[in-house]
Amino acid sequence: MSTQFLTVPGLGSSGPSHWQTIWEQEHPERFTRVEQNNWYQPIAKEWIQKLEDSIRQLSEPTIVVAHSLGCLTLVHWAKSFSSDKIVGIVLVAPADAEREGFPKEIEGFSPIPLDTLPYKSVVIASTNDEYATIERAKFWAEHWGSEFVNIGALGHINANSNLADWKAGKEIVNQIFGTNLSV
Repeated sequence: MSTQFLTVPGLGSSGPSHWQTIWEQEHPERFTRVEQNNWYQPIAKEWIQKLEDSIRQLSEPTIVVAHSLGCLTLVHWAKSFSSDKIVGIVLVAPADAEREGFPKEIEGFSPIPLDTLPYKSVVIASTNDEYATIERAKFWAEHWGSEFVNIGALGHINANSNLADWKAGKEIVNQIFGTNLSV
């Protein structure tokens, strides 16, 4: 059977033109999304529990694909939980919950864990992400034991970046994890 994927969106979820949503629509048989109760006033403890609930339902080898605040949810999850179903983690544009000006309605994501992740992982970051510097993303990748991919100036690597189905992202996932997402 093909590797399955679990997407973990960030603040506000991923809308119809976000690459996460497009990937889910292109491969509905392989992708599942973590659904949060409140996408706009996240509380880390609740988001982490919803992620754990979704992971407990996995029955096949799965790569978790997180974006922005979803990345922080995932690294916090990894401090307390584990799963033998996870075969990889993709962390795209992790948000910096420790930066000045981080939204006050977002609770409990700081401090950001720096523990080595127990799964093969990659951090994909942009040089002009308004929510985290490239230096911070590289710092996290080093601490998390993740490969690091700098994709240049693509903003927050979201719908505003106009990536459509983000073929380059699929190629990174295919190359690092040996998957066969169509590009």
